[in-house]
Amino acid sequence: MTDIVNNSEKSNETAVNEEITVTRETQTQMLSMAFARNTKMAGIVMIVIGLLGILVPNFIGIAFNTFVGGIFLLAALALAFNAWHTKNQNMSLWFRPFVLTALGLIIFIHPGIILGVLGLLIAIYFLISGFSSMVFAFELKSSAKLLTLLNGAVSFVLGVIVLDSWPFASAWVIGLIIGVTFLFDGISLLSIANQVKSTQEKVVN
Repeated sequence: MTDIVNNSEKSNETAVNEEITVTRETQTQMLSMAFARNTKMAGIVMIVIGLLGILVPNFIGIAFNTFVGGIFLLAALALAFNAWHTKNQNMSLWFRPFVLTALGLIIFIHPGIILGVLGLLIAIYFLISGFSSMVFAFELKSSAKLLTLLNGAVSFVLGVIVLDSWPFASAWVIGLIIGVTFLFDGISLLSIANQVKSTQEKVVN
């Protein structure tokens, strides 16, 4: 009689453990499918923004400038709120909000400033990156030598073009780079989402 009771208890425990395992697997699959859907949506949004950046780079450049100016003003507002409600009324607490407000207004009134600085930094980056890639290519003896040399030459020429048209093409360059970056990021997210989805479908089947 005791053996029958023990066997019954063991069977119940086994059934409960199997049910818990199945529940965990189902939850994991649901989380994976939700991750795939959200990643796919994010990828589509990134691709749309990337295409906009490529098609209308000046608009994206100005939008980026507006975003940076807005961040400065929001930070100034938060610091000013903190300074206003601080019991110790120290005038030094108003220094940072004042400076951030001034910078934010300058960025809004003269958008070419931050775009010009970023455009110059991008041009310098392309020049240094292209030159170093070409120097490195001559040290290679593999089949990647030609591709590395070509990549360096393209980067260097692109840096020269950006520098030659600086600062007038800064908004265009920044918008284009943002667009290309977002486009490839979106494609990468879509591929990740499709891979997760196909993996889960294999598990289910």
